[in-house]
Amino acid sequence: MAEERPSLERIRQVPKVLLHDHLDGGLRPGTIVDLARESGYDGLPTRDPASLGAWFAEMSHSGSLEKYLETFGHTVAVMQSAEALTRVAYECAEDLAKDGVVYAEVRYAPELHTENGLGLEEVVEAVLDGFARARADHGIRVGALVTAMRHQARSMEIAELAVRYRDAGVAGFDIAGAEAGYPPTRHLDAFEYLQRENAHFTIHAGEGFGLPSIWEAIQWCGADRLGHGVRIIDDIDAAGDGARLGRLAAYVRDKRIPLEMCPTSNVQTGAAPSIAEHPIGLLRALNFRVTVNTDNRLMGGTTLSEEFAALVDAFGYTWDDLQWFTVNAMKSAFLDFSERLELINGVIKPGFAQAKWTRPLA
Repeated sequence: MAEERPSLERIRQVPKVLLHDHLDGGLRPGTIVDLARESGYDGLPTRDPASLGAWFAEMSHSGSLEKYLETFGHTVAVMQSAEALTRVAYECAEDLAKDGVVYAEVRYAPELHTENGLGLEEVVEAVLDGFARARADHGIRVGALVTAMRHQARSMEIAELAVRYRDAGVAGFDIAGAEAGYPPTRHLDAFEYLQRENAHFTIHAGEGFGLPSIWEAIQWCGADRLGHGVRIIDDIDAAGDGARLGRLAAYVRDKRIPLEMCPTSNVQTGAAPSIAEHPIGLLRALNFRVTVNTDNRLMGGTTLSEEFAALVDAFGYTWDDLQWFTVNAMKSAFLDFSERLELINGVIKPGFAQAKWTRPLA
């Protein structure tokens, strides 16, 4: 029996793993409208859910980073109560489960959700409550990544939160925000604290800024994973026959440092010219530890299945390639080793084996 080309419908059915997804970038438009009404927020461009979804898409695909970032002002504005945070977290996990995701790590910045008086702990507990309810209802496991904003000075507070709640559902720590002018070494004390506490962390690096950002994240800060990491391509000479890796690229590959790549988002923000020209094609061919992610599902108008389907169209990937990306992600998750193995051998590989050799119904 010949192997079928992966279709979007079939991709939705296989078990998938997501490591880079922002909570405030994945709200349902209808939920934004509901929460704005309940909270009295009157800044939305429209209160019609369909029109609002279209507005987010237009702003996010404009090619302007400023317009792209403007969209988050609206989502964050309606996420200022414990009830709103719990609802958004629950719906996030529910949407991922419906897309076939079996394990996810979803990140958010607690400091952005305290405008109406919530404490950092209350923010974390509200989000964890939503994820826990979704696990009970839908079976999906979601770990939270608490994020510090790199242009602020609260990273130690947030790092301490990550450690305090790591046995309650917080999987790790992250820093996010503009890379240029805000190198990860500004938060070195937080990263050194996390290392002393045997805690996991990823760092947004190599998206809006180049190799120095990646180098600092790894060699100074000790990042377990790289958020995006697209610009590692700048240290690879792919001209002519074969590809020559610079010392940093070779180190990233040799050490199996995971790259949390988000193709649609990278095209939107200008980090890649198109899906077909995205560095993920070369990096996969060179066997870097590449993972596929959504970044912001609302702004990108995307799902993890749609990201995979776009890569199938652009690079001709097979079920084996999609399984390779998925196993990479599971190997790289901030989850107990035995649980990772259980998901790989008991869920992911059997799921892909079934998809690979089962013909779709006519």
